Amino acid sequence: MAFSKGLSFATAAAALFAIGVQAKDNGLAITPQMGWDNWNALGCDVSEELLVQTANLIVDYGLKDLGYQYVVLDDCWSVGRNASNNGSLIADPKKFPRGMAAVADDIHALNLKFGMYSSAGKYTCGQYAGSLGYETVDANTWASWGVDYLKYDNCFNEGYAGNQQLSSARYRTMGDALNATGRPILYSLCNWGEDYPWNWGSTVANSWRISGDVYDNWDRYDARCPCYGEDAWNCGLPGFHCSITNIMNKVSFIVSKAQPGAWNDLDMLEVGNGALTDAEYVAHFSMWSAVKSPLIMGNDIRVIKPADLAILSNVAVIAVNQDPLGSSAARRWLYHTNETNNATDNGMQMWSGSLVSTTGGDYNDMVVLLVNGANSTQVMNATLADIFIDSGPQGTAPQVGMSWEVRDLWANRMSDAEAQAIIDASSAVGNATNGYNATTVGSGRYNATATSYKAGLAANSTLLLGNVTTTVMPSGTVTATVDPHGAALFRLRAVAKGSMRKRDEL
Repeated sequence: MAFSKGLSFATAAAALFAIGVQAKDNGLAITPQMGWDNWNALGCDVSEELLVQTANLIVDYGLKDLGYQYVVLDDCWSVGRNASNNGSLIADPKKFPRGMAAVADDIHALNLKFGMYSSAGKYTCGQYAGSLGYETVDANTWASWGVDYLKYDNCFNEGYAGNQQLSSARYRTMGDALNATGRPILYSLCNWGEDYPWNWGSTVANSWRISGDVYDNWDRYDARCPCYGEDAWNCGLPGFHCSITNIMNKVSFIVSKAQPGAWNDLDMLEVGNGALTDAEYVAHFSMWSAVKSPLIMGNDIRVIKPADLAILSNVAVIAVNQDPLGSSAARRWLYHTNETNNATDNGMQMWSGSLVSTTGGDYNDMVVLLVNGANSTQVMNATLADIFIDSGPQGTAPQVGMSWEVRDLWANRMSDAEAQAIIDASSAVGNATNGYNATTVGSGRYNATATSYKAGLAANSTLLLGNVTTTVMPSGTVTATVDPHGAALFRLRAVAKGSMRKRDEL
């Protein structure tokens, strides 16, 4: 139920807690959602032309068939409310002359899904009409337009925040309204981690932001994004202009809160926005994937560079994000050197987590992420004792006594030449789809539309497993040379006893 202007928020909140709704049970986001949002690169510069062009390019570049399915329109799209039609929102006729339903139809015709934005406040962050008090009206409007996704912000919330009960009730109101439409609409909370949404978000929505807004910077300190170090999870002022390493640190404390249908959201991807090095973008994409954040591209795809398309197209890394276990990697250690800075959380760190078994044995595969926060290339080591510490402390886990095949998940990254060929092929037809699909360009690109990641992993698709680099012996160590501000990402697979000779020959 939604609360009207004549119904007090306290009354509505009490009713909502009595009734409740589990948005994670809407059948959506069983694995983290993937797609594109215009905000990071383009802000308020939105139009139906932008959305339709981008949707076509997502298809042309093969991104749709890698799982990027939501095209999300962010803020600045409306011109207020229609007083003669129950106060429903009005799309800006200059930006969207054919109306939102027509835009949704175009996107759906490409077998993509359409997302929109609002705020759980009087106004959106861009000071357009917000949805506080209009939840039912707006949910019905979006459903009538064919909307499949809602990003729901936290600006101008009129003080209905400050504790978990107030915030969860305010966001639950929209969750109820969306579910009541009967249309499956993925619900993405964007309350910046205020009032600990990881404690209540899983019964309200499909994902929740954990921090202030990301920006295209690796580790710069910015006072507008406070909260560093061991207490970063307890952040009373989420702020904005949060660096990649700042957000990495904040998620480290709450990875266990994520589950299928309900995910920690580290914010949109910055890959392709131009301010980071290639190594930093690789580390950024690896980190978001390993902890099971939604993968929402935030670049202008119309001007994408080949190297950035190659990063976003790495199916072996995406397969970690879309792993059917839905288990987020956890940070096992973090330390600093004279080249790192404790105030910006840019230290040397190792993360590991369980993946579905691709060997058919009793032991899960494992993802291992090594992040180099230093300004120079570093040789980094991760012992099996540290990697498998959740299964037994101080090297007592049974996995430590086993051998493990190590597969580099970046070894088979698409070449810049192949990525450029994909871009050129689309440009040659005027950025129009016309049945073209980049999964036919290059040799053997993976198509997750035809074969899901779950099915591909079950079938041991080599495209999803990376490249074998070595075998780590019992009580051994995974070693990698890692670029400055870069990352190494591996999949470990259990080696069956008696198969070492065969494994060594791979």
